[in-house]
Amino acid sequence: MTTSELRPALSDPAAQAAAEAAVADFAAELQEGLDTASAEAYDRSFAADVMWGSPYGRTLTDIDELMAIHRRLMAAEVAPPSRFEVAGVLGPAPGVAIAHIRRQALDGTGFSEMALYTLIERHGRWWLAAAQNTPVAQASE
Repeated sequence: MTTSELRPALSDPAAQAAAEAAVADFAAELQEGLDTASAEAYDRSFAADVMWGSPYGRTLTDIDELMAIHRRLMAAEVAPPSRFEVAGVLGPAPGVAIAHIRRQALDGTGFSEMALYTLIERHGRWWLAAAQNTPVAQASE
């Protein structure tokens, strides 16, 4: 028996389309927030108890603290002009979406990052429950 035969596949075909739509909408919010330098737009769908892993090794669980950080970063224009791209979506159950979204710097000189996001639906609205951001670095050969 192979290793893959011993493990379940977690995708739920009945949940996939809703997960993909939720992630596409979420990526559009992130893009709007970055394009307008608005932490309020960027963080619009973050839950009050979002678990946020920064690319600098810190974990935050307070939306007010995270928004204050995002306001400072937006004001300082830390992220270069970028495009958010959905790299992959998993819908493991109704009301749950797990996605990789890449923020790709447009000019090639600024930093890019990949983030793993978990979205949860509550009362017909999707919320970010958890995220982990990782800078994209060139692989050494």
